[in-house]
Amino acid sequence: MNAQADGPEDARAVTTVFIVEDEVLIAMELEDHLTEQGYHVLGTAMHGEQAIPAILATRPDVVVMDIHLAGKLNGIETAAAIAERADIPIIFLSAFSDAELLKKAREVQPFGYIIKPFEPRELHATIQMALYKHRMERALRD
Repeated sequence: MNAQADGPEDARAVTTVFIVEDEVLIAMELEDHLTEQGYHVLGTAMHGEQAIPAILATRPDVVVMDIHLAGKLNGIETAAAIAERADIPIIFLSAFSDAELLKKAREVQPFGYIIKPFEPRELHATIQMALYKHRMERALRD
């Protein structure tokens, strides 16, 4: 598996990812899997309040975000705040998938939803689909 871009404009660009996860072991596992798959992890944050300025400053290609975060903001609120300021695809990661949570998550239009525990192949496939969908939506807007 390779995380290189597949577009003609920059076929050598490595995909950058920012992780928002309040469980340290899961954040480390995510970072390890992403790095092994060829992605470049720009940073991690445990709280939405930390994540927003870091993501806006680093402008990753994609964000992988837990829905239940420690701190004042949950992942959905954090994603909404980022979406107001930047056009960055967000993939949610959660151990929960009940109907009410999915309804709330849909409102911020994520580019994917991965259920914990996750498989590295699923993570890679979801990121690739999110990037493709984001590229196509951007092309339609332009």
